[in-house]
Amino acid sequence: MASKPTIAQNLADSIRRQIDEGAYRPGQKLPSLRELSDLHGYSKNTVVAAFELLVADGLLEPRRGSGFYVTSSAKAPHQHEEKNSLDRAMNIVWMMREQFKTIPDAHPIGDGFPPIAWLSDLRLDKFHPKVVRSGMGTVFRYGNRFGYMPLREHLIHRLASFGIGAKPSQILLTQGANSAMDLVIRYFVPPGATVLVDDPGYYLLFGKLKLADAKIIGVPRLADGPDLEALEHLMAVHKPRLFFTQSSCHNPTGTDISPGKAFRVLKLAQEHDVMIVENDALADFKPLSTPRLAALDQLERTIYIGSFSKSFSASLRVGYIACSDDLASELADLKTLVSTNSSEYCERTVNVILREGHYERHVVKLRDRVTQATLTARDVLAQLGADVLGSSPQSLYLWASLPGHSDTHELAQKLQKQNILLAPGRLFCVNSEAPCAWSRFNTGALADPKVSRALVRALTKIR
Repeated sequence: MASKPTIAQNLADSIRRQIDEGAYRPGQKLPSLRELSDLHGYSKNTVVAAFELLVADGLLEPRRGSGFYVTSSAKAPHQHEEKNSLDRAMNIVWMMREQFKTIPDAHPIGDGFPPIAWLSDLRLDKFHPKVVRSGMGTVFRYGNRFGYMPLREHLIHRLASFGIGAKPSQILLTQGANSAMDLVIRYFVPPGATVLVDDPGYYLLFGKLKLADAKIIGVPRLADGPDLEALEHLMAVHKPRLFFTQSSCHNPTGTDISPGKAFRVLKLAQEHDVMIVENDALADFKPLSTPRLAALDQLERTIYIGSFSKSFSASLRVGYIACSDDLASELADLKTLVSTNSSEYCERTVNVILREGHYERHVVKLRDRVTQATLTARDVLAQLGADVLGSSPQSLYLWASLPGHSDTHELAQKLQKQNILLAPGRLFCVNSEAPCAWSRFNTGALADPKVSRALVRALTKIR
């Protein structure tokens, strides 16, 4: 009987897989013993033992006083070797770990979330008594497969403010936008199916599609939306099932689609029989008049995904899908199989916030903050000589390239040593192996004078 692998062997296998998948490239330094032991919760001796196994295999080499580096002889596996679904998504998983790590006193200039100060004044704790009084007895059951009905009814008015008409039967509540995307992928994307995505785009979506063994093709994202010429060509040649896109406050570029381009995207989707999945998780950061594909199409060929995670709390996992009646019903059945139900307690909390008028006041303040932060962040990047894509007056993100840095993956590693956490462009590209000169900047973080000064000092040292 084979002996059970040791913890060191398991860690060595994990690092070996990351080297094979390209998360660590030949010549690249690995995190320090302390960083890896803190990340995994292992002792330093365990990490040392794992490194020694990889040195023996010829994958790592120690350099006195510097650390451990991937050897130049380390190569990715042959293309014909089979990989399971998680292996294919391993790059994304590793990059997510890096993004989600909490480092004391670090400046997360590439963070995906707004500053805590923008959300903390909403005071979620004060809504609990009202949620309890709203009928907690039903919370001890699974509830409606579509989600909490009063919230779905309220979402009709929210969608109407965006110009999207819908009925409660067209709205399915989920555990955030990511859960919504997962349901859509499970329903529409069999192994090997071709899917179009924004490129650059949402890296977690890429990971989900890799996990589903989909063929992912990127549509270049320009300052005013997708590259129409490329989109038309890709639809005609590859005949994709879906096109995942973000019309407004695009992640990672922060750009918005132009009205004319939105009409053309829908026309192409109709001509080539493609469903469009529109992720609008940052709707609260933009004016109501911002163009949305679902508003033009009225959910005929669009699946609209919304969320409250960015504007209320990342821990308050409430999102929703708006689509046709029949599709909503089938996705509700799929949701029942996958997760039984979404959280009615969280849904009741969101409903109380929306019902009592707190939401309107909060969103007005949120949009004022993001507008001012965007203006300040643009000034900071201009002073650094950066090139910024687009000219949106309010966005949580800016997509920028800094002069003298052709590969921001390497720049991110250098900045991390100075407690500056950058979100390098590779993270958001379909081809995550190619060098990328661009990075995502969080406007809320960059607008903080302490953070911007720290970034300027760090870049001066690197130069």
